[in-house]
Amino acid sequence: MILSEYATYEETTAQFSWDIPAQYNIGLAVCNVWAEREPQRVCLMHYQPEREADRLTYGELRDRSNAIANGLAEQGVGRGDRVAVMLPQGFDAAIAHIAIYKLGAIAVPLALLFGVDAMAYRLQASGSKCIIANAMGCSKLTQIADRLDHLQTIISVDDTPQTISFEQMIAEQSARFDVVITGPDDPALMIFTSGTTGPAKGALHGHRVLPGHLPGFRFAHEFLPRKDDLFWTPADWAWAGGLLNALLPALYFGVPIVSSAAQKFDPDTAFRIMETMQVRNAFIPPTALKMLRVVDRPRAHYDLKLRTIGAAGEALGRPTFEWAKRELGITINEFYGQTECNFVLSSCAMLGVSRGGSIGKQVPGHQVAIIDDKGQEVPPGTAGQIAVKKGDPVMFLRYWNNEAATRDKYNGDWMLTGDQGIADADGYIAFFGRDDDVITSAGYRIGPGEIEDCLTAHPAIGLAAAVGKPHPVRTEIVKAYIVLKPGFEASHALAGEIQDWVKTRLSAHEYPREVEFMSALPLTTSGKVIRRELRERAMREARSYTDAI
Repeated sequence: MILSEYATYEETTAQFSWDIPAQYNIGLAVCNVWAEREPQRVCLMHYQPEREADRLTYGELRDRSNAIANGLAEQGVGRGDRVAVMLPQGFDAAIAHIAIYKLGAIAVPLALLFGVDAMAYRLQASGSKCIIANAMGCSKLTQIADRLDHLQTIISVDDTPQTISFEQMIAEQSARFDVVITGPDDPALMIFTSGTTGPAKGALHGHRVLPGHLPGFRFAHEFLPRKDDLFWTPADWAWAGGLLNALLPALYFGVPIVSSAAQKFDPDTAFRIMETMQVRNAFIPPTALKMLRVVDRPRAHYDLKLRTIGAAGEALGRPTFEWAKRELGITINEFYGQTECNFVLSSCAMLGVSRGGSIGKQVPGHQVAIIDDKGQEVPPGTAGQIAVKKGDPVMFLRYWNNEAATRDKYNGDWMLTGDQGIADADGYIAFFGRDDDVITSAGYRIGPGEIEDCLTAHPAIGLAAAVGKPHPVRTEIVKAYIVLKPGFEASHALAGEIQDWVKTRLSAHEYPREVEFMSALPLTTSGKVIRRELRERAMREARSYTDAI
């Protein structure tokens, strides 16, 4: 279960095997094991811009999570009940999650950025019996109370009227708790898909989801833990990336993890956090990495101690990959997965598994292939769908109350990701685009990833997204939505320059025939571009033009 370090990728893969015990509880694994061994060991550090960081030890994490587990049980929460967690990064979020796992209940993480409709949908769809939130979340609840049939208990980490106090619960409840015995397939976590291509679905995971992530986490971060390793991510812990690619694995390995107040991502703030806290390991989504590029010569302004950076969530792109090598002295280890089955492909520069423009190779212990519509593996160099072999420990149990969607997720022995990819003869897999993202233009099938890769290499472009816009002759044309870097102004001349940039560097059939400048792109709470919204915008434009003529 723990990936051992060997000299080569081949030996590392050959020597690895799964060994998940018959009884397994995430709360025990990430908290109590360390608390019994080294109760004074620091597990969490909260960044404070004006003073020294707050610190929490494993012993304190155990006692506080035990008290919350007792308090939840007193409120009638038990095995299998869903408990929503709507909190920013911080001690309270970690304590709440671990308490829920110890109780045998199911955690339902919700992002603070959700509007009331998105919040109501997830609470109602999951049948959450209880929610642990801050004042912001509680204020949204008052607007949708009449739409929540199952919700019985509201616990607030702030001084919020008509709620149960989180801090008072910790103060009043016993710090001793007998952890509920759970197996690896017992439900522990329900994470809703990001909704980039349709309505969000609740992906239900068992307690084995944590051990399933450990090989990939250790692989991408070059056999963490090393001396002085310390972890940070700007990703919301309500997202699978923040929770399963950062918080829980870091706690498991005894690596302190830094949290910070909820805020809109700011490149200088991010560099300041990494400098002040002496961050050694980071998980930074590609959109955030692209935003970091606006900081000129970061190592000249910030004393960084970075050892590893992992990136996932969408295609990283060669320009950002090369920028990090040049400006940070780091080879970013890109990895891949999705809410239903995460961390199955990865790079590991330490083992020589690294190639710009590629995700990487199979993480030891996982079987990933490119398959066709019949569920058959395709030859190297052939585009197809990225698929994961059934029975993978990191694979979800099912979609909550959606048997049809669960069935549709599989083709024979393979779980379908809905992502198009290409494998080369060396086993590297490159992301081509989601099924819904692929653009069909004049007989060509075009993946948006390499277009966006080319666009973001332009010196004026900060962020870019490419989608297909309906066209009466070509079926679709490529349309680019672009956010410029500071200091550049939108103009017809710049749009033409950008079109020529792609035409000459990529292909004449892939260049964006339309360019639209935007102040911001629509993003999920995990930082991925919501291309569905951009496609719908392009479709409305096409319909408006057709109606006009």
